Formats: sequence, structure tokens, C-alpha cells
Amino acid sequence: MGGKEQKLPGTLPADYFFRRQLWLILFSLFDVFILLWDGDILLEYACFGMLMYSFRKLTPNALLIGAALCFLFMLARENRNLYQNKKIIEQGETVAAIDTSVTKLTLLQKEQLEAMQAFKEKSTRSSKIKKMELAKEKMLGSYQNLYDERTTSYIDAEFNYLFLVCWDVLIFMFLGMAFFKMGILTGDASVKVYALMCVVGLGAGLFFSYLKLQHSIDFKFNAYELTKNTSFAFNELSRTLRSIGFLGFIMLLYKSGLFKWLFELLRPVGQMAFTNYLMQSLMCGLFFYGIGLGYYGQLERYEIYYVVAAVWTIQIIYSNIWLRFFRFGPFEWAWRSLTYWKVQPMWR
Repeated sequence: MGGKEQKLPGTLPADYFFRRQLWLILFSLFDVFILLWDGDILLEYACFGMLMYSFRKLTPNALLIGAALCFLFMLARENRNLYQNKKIIEQGETVAAIDTSVTKLTLLQKEQLEAMQAFKEKSTRSSKIKKMELAKEKMLGSYQNLYDERTTSYIDAEFNYLFLVCWDVLIFMFLGMAFFKMGILTGDASVKVYALMCVVGLGAGLFFSYLKLQHSIDFKFNAYELTKNTSFAFNELSRTLRSIGFLGFIMLLYKSGLFKWLFELLRPVGQMAFTNYLMQSLMCGLFFYGIGLGYYGQLERYEIYYVVAAVWTIQIIYSNIWLRFFRFGPFEWAWRSLTYWKVQPMWR
């Protein structure tokens, strides 16, 4: 072997792919531990992307079956969580009804009562306000306070997301691969296909979203009362249907040809998607955190959309300007150079 690795024919693309995914993990850590975005999704994309490599040669139908199975697993997971919480409430309320002057509670019953009371207390308006004020104090504090708050929040949620609700990410990865092979993502499908996706996806998805939202409003967003009075969790159902519907809607706009100007305007934003993702963490951090302008907890819900519009406007402008002079966005260039372990040409 002469001390050198003997590569099998055709393995080099796989080397590049896995190297690319491993670098994405490091970029994810940068987003979380430097830019302090605790909602980062890059780690999931990197890890599950490597997993999906094994399914790359499946037929579209097989990939759709994979998406359906992941959807069922996710639906089962969120309903299992619902009924676990309903059990906590039921057991606690049963114990609370016991006359303790006659019957002494066992240690298990005391534990069940405490679990129910903790859940109930956590769902009250006063508890939520207290939690919000505490979070606001931390978010408007020093970088050290921010670091502790955001990274702890990320780590606490990440185990659950990677191992318990991983199906949520895998649904859309399977769908994406299937839609690509079917020509749906590339715009090669018929208008009828996109119209069906739009009408069924948005029609059913928004209907289930309305039911969920109305239910939450009826019980004033109290998780304890919501859980008691909910028999089925359909968040994933509405989410998946809406996603398919929006994809159909966007592709209908594209196929119509009437919005060519809009797609031309947004194309550079998509070409710099990685840079723009990380820049949103930076811009919003500087706007909301105490180390920046300190607007965390200062805006009404509708005012958040002004921030969204401002971020989009800024990113549309600089993406269009940047790609007039450069071949890649700055983070795309860095990612590509690290993947090939060779500095890539940057200037057009």
C-alpha cells in the first residue's frame, strides 16, 4: 500500500460530501456559541444529511414512503407527549381529590400531585410573565449572561431534537429528494401538479392550523387547560401540509412567468442562503440583545414584522450587490474552500 490510502473508484465525491457536512457542524457551533442563536438548525442538517446519503439511490416512490413513515413517527411522538402530559394531570387531580385527613398520601401520590401542580403553575399567566421578565433580564445583560442563557437553552433542546423529534427534519429531507427526482423542485412538473399541491396543502394545512390556534385562544394559551381539553395533536399534520402547499404556490408563481422580476430579485438571496442564514443571527443579535440595541421584549407582535421586512430588505440589497462582483457569498466561499481544501476563486 506504500503508506498511502487506496481509494476505490468513485469514492472522491463521497469524501467531498462528508467533508462538507462535517464543516457544516463547525459552522453550526459558530452560530450557537459565538453568534448565540439557540434555534440553529445546521447541526441537524449536517448530521441527518450524512444519514440521508444512504438513501440517495432510492426511487421517488420509495423516498415518498420514507417521508410518510417519518411523518407517522412524528405524529405518534407528539401525541405520545400529549398523552403523557394528560396522564400527569389526571393522576395529580385524582390525588388532589383524596381527603388527606382520612387517608395519608404515599410517596408516589405526593410525587404525582407535585408534578401536576408544577405543570399547572407553569401554565399560569403570572408564571409566564415571571419567566419572560427573567429571560429579558438575561438577554439584556452582558455577553456572558447571554452566552449562558442561549447555549444552555440550545443544549437542553438539542438532545430532544436530535434523538426524539428527528423525524421532523427527515420528513422534509425525504420529500426534498423525492420532489427533486420527480422534477417538482426543478420546475419540470405540470401546472396541475403544483395547483394540486397548493390547493390541498394550503387548504387542509390552514384548516388544521386554524383549529389549533382557535383552541389555544379559547383556553387563553394555558398549556394545562389546553392539554386537558385536547384529544389529538396535529401540529405536524398542519405543518407538513402547509409546507407542501406553499411550495406549490411558489412554483405556480414561477410557472406563470408574471413574477419573473421577483424571482430575479430573490435569486442572489438564495445563492447566498448560507451567508444570509448566519447574517440573520448576527443582525438580530445586534438588534435585540443587550450588547446591541437592546430591543428584546420591547416590541409588540405586529412590530416584529417590521424587523422581518428590514432584514429582508437589507439582505436583498447586499446579496444583489455582492454577487455582481463575487462568485460566492463569503460563507459559501469559505465552506467551499474548506470542503475542497483549496482556496476557491472568488472574483467574477
